[in-house]
Amino acid sequence: MQFHEVRFPVSLSFGSSGGPERRTDVVSLANGFEERNTPWAHSRRRYDAGMGLRSMDDIDAVLAFFEARRGRMHGFRWKDWTDFQTGRPSREVGFEDEVIAIGDEVTTVFQLVKVYRSGEQTYARPIVKPVEGSLRVGLSGDEQSEGIDFTVDYTTGLVTFMHPPSVGVEVTAGFEFDVPVRFDTDQIIASAATFAAGEVPSVPVVELRV
Repeated sequence: MQFHEVRFPVSLSFGSSGGPERRTDVVSLANGFEERNTPWAHSRRRYDAGMGLRSMDDIDAVLAFFEARRGRMHGFRWKDWTDFQTGRPSREVGFEDEVIAIGDEVTTVFQLVKVYRSGEQTYARPIVKPVEGSLRVGLSGDEQSEGIDFTVDYTTGLVTFMHPPSVGVEVTAGFEFDVPVRFDTDQIIASAATFAAGEVPSVPVVELRV
């Protein structure tokens, strides 16, 4: 996988626009009803980094980052300021934010997830790029210690316990995370004159499946 474990400058991603997209195939039937299906198990996010540019120095930083990634060639980390942590945005991350699994006394490796809830419906989003130093993990209300009770791979979002959690024990976690993305263009068209006039270049970014 051609992925660079480097984050797009957060000062430039702040102010960008974007969010999740889904793919739904809709077929209208002769009786007026619809059939709806989706080939995607998970949503995919798109952003426009150009919306966060405020100065010529910002453009210079984006161009340098773009060239270092070779355009669409290499992926990178992106902070989505509208959705970058478990729990409510107004409070700090807690180790009981998400139930990521239930212990079975056999399994030791668990994937980090963020669960979105609305009414009785839920969606569990796999998180593969947690932010180093932000992860907190618990077992049925008892916080665990990284390096003693568990380890984490910050490039995959996999948590590995030294000993498998007992049967029925809730494995919980809280963390900040980045989105794995790449540039969705091999060309950035920037002009000092148009930028000074308030027109920012389009710098599309799209989420990667990793």
